Amino acid sequence: MTKHDELLTVRQVLNELGGVSRRTFYRWREIGKAPDGIRLPNGELRIYRSELNVWLESLREVA
Repeated sequence: MTKHDELLTVRQVLNELGGVSRRTFYRWREIGKAPDGIRLPNGELRIYRSELNVWLESLREVA
């Protein structure tokens, strides 16, 4: 996380992932295969853009 890191909604994350379904994303969270997030006091989930980027980079396959 950086000082001015953007907090993304689940919908924004799903769009970034090319339209992955909400159900799939939450399943990934259940099994520990999704980017780390934070739960706001109102119960909504947010993902820091930097966490999403780190997670995506960790999925990259080395050719």
